[in-house]
Amino acid sequence: MTSPFSAQGPIRARFAALAQQNRCALMPFLMAGDPDLETTASCLLALQSQGADLVELGIPYSDPLADGPVIQAAAGRALGVGTSCAGVLNMLANLRGQLQVPVVLFTYANPLLNMGVDTFCARAAEAGAAGLVVPDLPLEEAQRLSPTVAAAGLDLVLLVAPTTSPQRMAQIAQTSRGFIYLVSVTGVTGMREVVDQRVASLIGQLKSLAEQPVAVGFGISTAAHAQQVRRWGSDGAIVGSAFVKRIAAVPSSNAAAAVGTFCAELRQGLDSTPSPS
Repeated sequence: MTSPFSAQGPIRARFAALAQQNRCALMPFLMAGDPDLETTASCLLALQSQGADLVELGIPYSDPLADGPVIQAAAGRALGVGTSCAGVLNMLANLRGQLQVPVVLFTYANPLLNMGVDTFCARAAEAGAAGLVVPDLPLEEAQRLSPTVAAAGLDLVLLVAPTTSPQRMAQIAQTSRGFIYLVSVTGVTGMREVVDQRVASLIGQLKSLAEQPVAVGFGISTAAHAQQVRRWGSDGAIVGSAFVKRIAAVPSSNAAAAVGTFCAELRQGLDSTPSPS
């Protein structure tokens, strides 16, 4: 089978390899520094060992406007123990040689600008990151920023929401690198009972606009949710609040085991779901 995705960079290479195997990417989200960076490091390695294909790693920020209460609280805990952007990148750098899955950093524009875009991108790439998601970055700014991010060897991943107009969706699809992040709900991150049926048509629409892989996030919190977006044709399932909630519910010494067990459950669910015809 020929992969529909050209392997440009570690993110696209991972999606291409999965497409060859008719598999859907599993991308857990962790908030770095919750409850501390040592625990985050152990959780990253546990996710890798239990079937995660990529990991989205949040850099804590005091005004996370795209995040629901679970991830907001995690960011608050991380900031409360002194987690900084530089500290997150140092932690990630210390895992080089151990962590093989592509890491996509999730941050807001203010921390990015505070460190300096060039400096941040250079340090992120040096630490081993593969991509960057900045949810409060308008498309027009993303178009200006993308070449700078690419020059550092990173992919700037853009988001599409259910409310995005078809014209703007086409522009985002052409600008996003690595994959297209499809937000499944109108609102913030968090766990939902069901996945909105509109997501099925949005996946198809995005796939008609660009060759980029499409991964669905926000509100994907169970194996059944991940299986549903897989059946609709998504190339990846991004699961955030459900992982963060499990970390908050156990002592830090048990966090890696908790996320590893849940990751294995999601992996099994996705692998048991046939690829869409």
